[in-house]
Amino acid sequence: MAKDMNFRSMEEFWPFYMNQHSKPATRRWHFAGTLASILCLIYSVLFNWWFLFFVPVCGYGMAWYSHFFIEGNVPATFGHPIWSLLCDYKMFGLMLTGQMDREIKRLGKRPVLQHIVVAMPET
Repeated sequence: MAKDMNFRSMEEFWPFYMNQHSKPATRRWHFAGTLASILCLIYSVLFNWWFLFFVPVCGYGMAWYSHFFIEGNVPATFGHPIWSLLCDYKMFGLMLTGQMDREIKRLGKRPVLQHIVVAMPET
């Protein structure tokens, strides 16, 4: 299971994260959730601090929906919350700038297990 894997860097975690977001609909739900959470944060700072409640609700709610009902897996956040958050913003940036398709092609069909073996400490 992913939470048992010890990733030492975002570069090691990124291919695993992208494998967990293989369906375009999952990535679109993540994009919508991240955008909604950013907008909620801005609104709460400018107008109403109580609106901060909706920042994680929008972000995680939409993302988790996509994992359970579209992707059919468990969110990577459960095992790796920090790496997942950083990778979510990276994925958001790539989608916002139209570079997501290029990144998916760059990652290609390399098995994620290859990266997991590299991430595991030697015994």
